[in-house]
Amino acid sequence: MLEQARRAARAALGAWRRAAGARHVRHNAPHVTRAGLAADLARLGIAPGDTLFVHSSLKSLGYVEGGALAVIAALQDAVGPQGTLLLPAYYLPGGTLRAACAMPDYVFDPRRHGTHMGRLPEALLASAGVRRSLHPTHSVCAWGRHAADLTEAHHRAPSIFGMGSPWQRFIGCEQAKVLGLGISMGPVTFYHALEDAMGDAFPVPVWEDRTALLACRDHAGRRWEVPVRPFDQAVARRRIDHPGRGDLRDYFHREFDAAGLRVNGQVGDAAAWWIPAQGFYDHLRQLASNNVTIYASAAQLAARPIGQA
Repeated sequence: MLEQARRAARAALGAWRRAAGARHVRHNAPHVTRAGLAADLARLGIAPGDTLFVHSSLKSLGYVEGGALAVIAALQDAVGPQGTLLLPAYYLPGGTLRAACAMPDYVFDPRRHGTHMGRLPEALLASAGVRRSLHPTHSVCAWGRHAADLTEAHHRAPSIFGMGSPWQRFIGCEQAKVLGLGISMGPVTFYHALEDAMGDAFPVPVWEDRTALLACRDHAGRRWEVPVRPFDQAVARRRIDHPGRGDLRDYFHREFDAAGLRVNGQVGDAAAWWIPAQGFYDHLRQLASNNVTIYASAAQLAARPIGQA
């Protein structure tokens, strides 16, 4: 009962903060439209037929007339009817993967569980023609040509980001691009695709030894048990998305620029970038062969200068 009250209080505080933030943006940020965002995306190099894995910060775009739904519509306009959008729709009770694995009675149900990933994924989930993968912590939602192929059978993949997952399927799509809107190189879950593909050969032991089986119910109500392996907390504190790893975020930014893989521009009021998925994956593997990963120490970064072949 006490924990339920705490969750309700946290949810109420979060709603108040979001409303206050929205008021601030409305009064102070530049106003942008769906058409303007679509034009900016085209200038950035987003093209009809693209498959986009989108990581975003809605407030960074400015005050969008029509809100999150207008941003989704602009992305759909940019990729056209033959394109595909893919957004994270993670649901993490307790706030972390490890906390979710520790909940004995947790059962993920896409019919009643939303997402903790913000306004854009929420808006896409509420849109028509959208598919959602079945996974207890790391589901994704997709719209467009490849939506069904990208999201099906996630619950049968041996690991969150591994073979058969939406990430590995996404890499194989023609015109697949990882798109960042108003974010750094930190909060990009695409990195984990290489970790799961390499398994124990990955240079850093990123997982705990145990594998949990978490329950899901599909849209027909059938129950599935899904293997989930938590990240090692000590290792995760060195990761590129940790607040203290600005050095690592800056290194990856400059490294992918130097490699000619990262395309930079502006969408609305936000700094934006995209990287082709296959090139992103291949370069991450090359970096890993030189002991540079999203967990690299300052000494490891210093040992491999930016742009080294």
